[in-house]
Amino acid sequence: MLVDSPPEERAARAAAPPTRRGVRAAGLVLSAAILVLVALASIAVGAKELSVAQVWHGLFQDAGTYGDVVVGERLSRTLLGLLAGAALGLAGAVLQALTRNPLADPGVLGINAGASAAVVTAITFLNVTSLSGYVWFAFLGAAVVGALVWFLGGSRSATPVRLALAGTAIGAALYGYVQAVMITNGAALGKMRFWTVGSLASATDETIVQVLPFCLAGTVLALLLARPLNAMAMGDDTARALGAHLTRTRALAMLAATVLCGAATAACGPIVFVGLMVPHVVRSFTGPDLRWILPYATVLSPVLLLGSDVIGRIVARPAEVQVGVVTALIGGPVFIYLVRRRRTTQL
Repeated sequence: MLVDSPPEERAARAAAPPTRRGVRAAGLVLSAAILVLVALASIAVGAKELSVAQVWHGLFQDAGTYGDVVVGERLSRTLLGLLAGAALGLAGAVLQALTRNPLADPGVLGINAGASAAVVTAITFLNVTSLSGYVWFAFLGAAVVGALVWFLGGSRSATPVRLALAGTAIGAALYGYVQAVMITNGAALGKMRFWTVGSLASATDETIVQVLPFCLAGTVLALLLARPLNAMAMGDDTARALGAHLTRTRALAMLAATVLCGAATAACGPIVFVGLMVPHVVRSFTGPDLRWILPYATVLSPVLLLGSDVIGRIVARPAEVQVGVVTALIGGPVFIYLVRRRRTTQL
């Protein structure tokens, strides 16, 4: 027989402050709602302004003018921004945990540079001109560099410092190669000028279909690594004592970051600072627990990317500023602030 608790106890439970887990869960729901609003703004804002009602008609009812604008032009762009933003933010959070450096971003391991070098090679020497053609070269370049960094960083004996040094060295060399090819080849420069700064303008349904499986696979793998990465954050010896397999976790983390960064970079170009800013901001209110950092980064990173894309369309209307330029303009001052704050804290 169940006995109901006294009224005083029920009142005390009702008046008790919410648990931290409940606050985090509510914040995640709020973040998802913000993402929906930003996605709607991404569809509504452009050379032709659309109201919320017109966006709704274009998506679900009207197959005419609104449908052509919303579905034919802007929906693919918004969906690609959602995928690429989530991939970059999640990859940044994983790499920051892997290198134990909260100021690391996906470019620190040279993955973006690998994708860029592969695309330049495909366009210049193999005459690949369409996005659906060189998207696979970009992904292959990212994967090859990810594997190379892993082996040069020590493979089974890899450490965060070795991985970061190997990635920085390879990235510098590959970006030098990219600049040399583009300077000496005018055709490559013309074809690459939008891709190299990062853009969502070339989004198509075909591109989304191509990168979606990789984004989903990388997301699932990254989320599954939250617990072992949490253990590794306490040091290798403690992680071993807790049963974490260090080599396997580092290899899988590299694989997840490579898949996510490669897919996003292949589709949009090397967009910077998304993977740096969002995980760092998220960590400030979730704490160091990756079980919350990773989901928050997955939801809030597209907010930054799509929001930057909307800003780029507004400030230069009827033309637009590429989203990679906007994120760089926002991320540069933020990065300087974060570095100065870390130096002040260490002092």
